[in-house]
Amino acid sequence: MRVWERASGAIKDKNSIWVAKLSRKGAFRNPDLETVIIKATSHDEHRIDCKNVQRVFQWIRTSPIYLKPLAWALSRRMQKTRSWVVALKGLMLIHGVYCSDLPGVQYMDRLPFDLSNFSDGHLSPSKAWGFSSFIRAYFAYLDQRLSFVSSEFKKKNNNKDVEVEEMLMEELQKLQKLQGMIGMLMEIRPKHVDMNNVLILEAMDCVIVEVFDVYSKFCNKIAKVLLRIYEMGGKVEASIGLKVLQKASIQREELCLFFDFCRDIGVLNASQYPKIERISEEVIRDLERIISGTSAKKSLEGNEGSCGVVNDKDKAIVMKDCSATATVSHKKDSENGLTTVITHQWEVFDDDIMMVDAKRTYYVSNGSRIIGSTTNPFEESYSIVPYHPVQNQALPDLISL
Repeated sequence: MRVWERASGAIKDKNSIWVAKLSRKGAFRNPDLETVIIKATSHDEHRIDCKNVQRVFQWIRTSPIYLKPLAWALSRRMQKTRSWVVALKGLMLIHGVYCSDLPGVQYMDRLPFDLSNFSDGHLSPSKAWGFSSFIRAYFAYLDQRLSFVSSEFKKKNNNKDVEVEEMLMEELQKLQKLQGMIGMLMEIRPKHVDMNNVLILEAMDCVIVEVFDVYSKFCNKIAKVLLRIYEMGGKVEASIGLKVLQKASIQREELCLFFDFCRDIGVLNASQYPKIERISEEVIRDLERIISGTSAKKSLEGNEGSCGVVNDKDKAIVMKDCSATATVSHKKDSENGLTTVITHQWEVFDDDIMMVDAKRTYYVSNGSRIIGSTTNPFEESYSIVPYHPVQNQALPDLISL
């Protein structure tokens, strides 16, 4: 039966390629690009066609005019398929497109297709539910991620000529959104014993890297937000900040379990991951004092049991035991008898995790190797696409397909 399914999938792919090659080229259709997309999202569950995946990325990096045909072709293929293999390859492909940081992509606020109700139509129900659940969870995260990135990009673009500081409440809401995204990422996991598949592990590699990135942004942002709460002393803001920290404490435990689970099933990127420090109880108590009115105003408030690291580029707030050796400075609040401890050690995640070679190895920006092997979907090693420069042309509208 499995042999017949593989043969049937290969026939479907060949038929789709044949139809694509016979199609007429237009604003929404590019037969050559469509053919590459079909090959990159084939029914073969035992391998990813990395060559054609790279070709897709090369097409969209060459010129923005290819974005609309890519979105149209991928959307058409995703909406027609009932194969979890094709759906998962399509999600990983669009995930890589989003990570390319192309302006045209950042203007999209939704995915060009909908897999929220996806159900595999080829496996038995006892097996299909696990793969279908995985697809739906991955789709939900990518859709939310695109909405978040698009909102931030539009806000920044609208105020590009004026430096506008976000309101404290807006920053707190952004922290809550990041926590929501972390929660959605942890929902993307194999939930069936028979899901130990190479495609699932490749997707989980992408998920782990995404967790690193989102959690890093959360840690960097919460440093600035706590500073502003301490300076303003607002009870409402402090109350929301306290809820954020309390949830962060819970997510810290969940993330540790999530990384352990991924490592146990063989996800390469989970083999080594940065230690996630506990949030200091003193920081939480400081916010509780602001809420109760005991403390009206503070600068960066923890006491000697907690560390706050404050810098825009190479520091972040870290809730940790300060018994470790570090260069620190102390600042005392004479009114409340509290001490601020500032350290120059980085303890959580680096904000610039990037892929640098074709041997599937990850490095962090300080040069240390943290992962033995992983997928590098952004290697530009295929220069096969003709370049079509676009001058004085608006970026394509990928929403109105």
